[in-house]
Amino acid sequence: MHIETITPDAPAWQAQALCAQTGGDFFFPEPGSSVREAKRICALCEMRPACLEYALANDERFGVWGGLSEKERQNLRRAAR
Repeated sequence: MHIETITPDAPAWQAQALCAQTGGDFFFPEPGSSVREAKRICALCEMRPACLEYALANDERFGVWGGLSEKERQNLRRAAR
């Protein structure tokens, strides 16, 4: 029996984001590792606002999204309440 899985298309901004060109290793480091390089790349990326908006809307809990770490996004969510 074959079950077809339907996956939503990636948002258009993702293909244009610098992270798509550099690979995910910087953006999903091992626990306790530095996110400095990921943030440096994010700072240069024009898609950063869309990325952060996506991460907040989809409750992304891991990795660097929109230039913010998990803890920074969590603090941003708390401050917005």
